[in-house]
Amino acid sequence: MTPEFLLVASLLSPVAGGILILAAGRSPGARDILMVAAAVVTAVFTLMLAARVLDGARPVLTLHQLMPGLPIGFAVEPLGMIFAAVAGTLWPITAVYSIGYMRGNHEAHQTRFHFCFALAIVSALALAYSDGLLSMFIAYEVLTLSTYPLVTHSGTKEAMKAGRTYLGILLGTSIGFQLTAIIGVYVLAGTVAFTAGGVLPDGLSPALLGLLLGLFAYGIGKVALMPLHAWLPAAMVAPTPVSALLHAVAVVKGGAFAVVKVVAYTLGADRLSAAGANDWLVWVASASIVIASSIALTQDHLKRRLAYSTVSQLAYVTLAAAIMAPLSLVGAAMHIAAHAVGKITLFFAAGSIHTAAHKDYVSQLDGIGRRMPWTMGAFVLATLSMIGLPPAVGFTSKWFILEGAVSRDQWIAVAALGASTLLNAAYFLPIVWRAFFRAPVAAKSVGAAAPHGGDGHHDHGEAPLPMVLAILATAGLTFLLFLYPDPVLALAEAMAGTVTQGGLR
Repeated sequence: MTPEFLLVASLLSPVAGGILILAAGRSPGARDILMVAAAVVTAVFTLMLAARVLDGARPVLTLHQLMPGLPIGFAVEPLGMIFAAVAGTLWPITAVYSIGYMRGNHEAHQTRFHFCFALAIVSALALAYSDGLLSMFIAYEVLTLSTYPLVTHSGTKEAMKAGRTYLGILLGTSIGFQLTAIIGVYVLAGTVAFTAGGVLPDGLSPALLGLLLGLFAYGIGKVALMPLHAWLPAAMVAPTPVSALLHAVAVVKGGAFAVVKVVAYTLGADRLSAAGANDWLVWVASASIVIASSIALTQDHLKRRLAYSTVSQLAYVTLAAAIMAPLSLVGAAMHIAAHAVGKITLFFAAGSIHTAAHKDYVSQLDGIGRRMPWTMGAFVLATLSMIGLPPAVGFTSKWFILEGAVSRDQWIAVAALGASTLLNAAYFLPIVWRAFFRAPVAAKSVGAAAPHGGDGHHDHGEAPLPMVLAILATAGLTFLLFLYPDPVLALAEAMAGTVTQGGLR
């Protein structure tokens, strides 16, 4: 199979899966089997394509040339392949988890849910494979629109309000800022096609370069750079599978990927760094890391604590891109994968606790590790990754970002990374302590009162088996990528080596 065939197959598989999900909607068993099958096929084609890209293949498929310099199509390169492989690989795991979660919580409209999920996956893959700013913008918008029904799935007033925040910020920033930046690039360069090292002409002023960088940084709202981050905590009203894959992987990682892509393939890391147009973003990203981590420390609701942790971790990628050192760009690409597998594990754990124990708050988790040892064991490993400690892959990506910061004498970035590490430990380790080193709360009758509106029932074990298996799979990836980072690292180094001068050092 040619790389071009694999590219098309990886895009069409979730489309076909979505159609089959709708067709089988009246048969839940058939629908779920088709969903998992489509996810597995998508993962296989995506990983096969990744192997070809590792061997040097760079498949291109142009669908339409709107105007000279305005292509619409696909062109696969190492950075996009990392994002695509992450989304494609985690979909089948999340599909299995979703079956247990949706059935275990008796969720309504499951066919619509799974169809929109498939549409979101193909949107994320199209974003990863986009050949230029216009293609990226189209895929970015489709990803926003396809995930809106997932955010508002429950149909409650809270969900609808969160949906309005979600659409308002993401559409407003992309149309107001990102589209303006794309037009500016086309006027200045005559093209929006992605090119290693950037497409802008020489001689542009630092102020203009800084303005374009700012329009992209805040126009790509999915990266949740403060103060345009409110959509992400609001979206936590969605079912946990949505929070896990779409708000720990596809949506937010789509934003992180797009920021790195624009720096490396449109604006040019060397050009921005030489002009000093990146310094302000280093400060803003550093502030976002520390502020979001500090807010996470105050959150008792588990998913909201994870949401603010995500805001902070996304700022790691923005910071790494803003440093614009070859090693920091490697770290940014690595962190797209590292954060994905770690944070999806944490969200899976939160959903499992909700399903099995009907608990959503950190203050309710005393002793839960003794009742849910597999879930909370996976939680511990993912926590190490978020803090940046071995044996988890978060250590690897953070090390590259730190090396890049030191190589460019960006000491404010070094300080932010250090402070964030301490804050991450401060808001994650107390959860672990509660779970394993505090006695479980005595069992109560189902009707007894409980804090935060819980049902008071504490006599439980693990969540349904599909959910536990999914958690163990993603936790295993967090460990395996620490032991064997070579495939992701090779793609990241190939990207950094082609978009900067002087190699990786």
